[in-house]
Amino acid sequence: MKAAVLGSPVSHSLSPVLHRAAYQALGLADWSYQAIECDEARLPALLGECGPQWAGLSLTMPLKRAVLPLLDAVEPLAAEVGAANTIVFTRGLRHGHNTDVPGMISALAEAGVGGGLGEVLILGAGATACSALAAVRGLGGKAVTVAVRDQARAHDLLAAAGQLGVEAQLVDFDNPGISAPDLLISTVPAGAADMFAKRLARPTLRPQLILDVVYHPWPTRLAVAAREAGVAVAGGFALLLYQAAGQVTLMTGKPPPVAAMRAAGLAALRR
Repeated sequence: MKAAVLGSPVSHSLSPVLHRAAYQALGLADWSYQAIECDEARLPALLGECGPQWAGLSLTMPLKRAVLPLLDAVEPLAAEVGAANTIVFTRGLRHGHNTDVPGMISALAEAGVGGGLGEVLILGAGATACSALAAVRGLGGKAVTVAVRDQARAHDLLAAAGQLGVEAQLVDFDNPGISAPDLLISTVPAGAADMFAKRLARPTLRPQLILDVVYHPWPTRLAVAAREAGVAVAGGFALLLYQAAGQVTLMTGKPPPVAAMRAAGLAALRR
């Protein structure tokens, strides 16, 4: 069986390492997983080329929202979030799923976040930010502040918040008056959160925990500044690991060998 991760750019993706490690641990010798460069324009044709030998696909930027109209069925969570990061092929039909949300919940739980969330600040308004909204809801949160570059382009995030029943207050990304949250989730690319790294030197913005979804390059300036300020940090590798584990189960029908996947991923990052 075949599987792959699609995105643009995608050559840096660690997903092939994680999925191949899972296949090896599960004894799935006839399974393969590759990275395929694919943008929104190419996506319909590529999906059309996936025949019965394909088990599923992982999706990264910029495809998580663009894929929805191309699917035959979308699970409720992916529909609420407005983003699917996983396609499973079943009897010729394309089923869309979102494993980013349970992956983020697992990553936060691993870092010590439980129910009863306090104030939450999310950086960014893309598909991963929408998944962060759902993760906050899954952990008992009901309201978040979202820092965005352009509030006029945050309509997808606001739509997701409405679907999820989460109150989302938008603030400008460079607003110096943002108060310190209990949890800060950065969903922006490496370097985009550097101004918040500088603010961590002041107690006005010093959360209890930061989740930075970036896993390479690591550590980010935000992660370094957080550690220097005594703030706990959860990196994007945990999110990547747990969302991939969810994909392995969806595609193979087997429990994911998380320990083997973690070891392979960390070894690849060290290299």
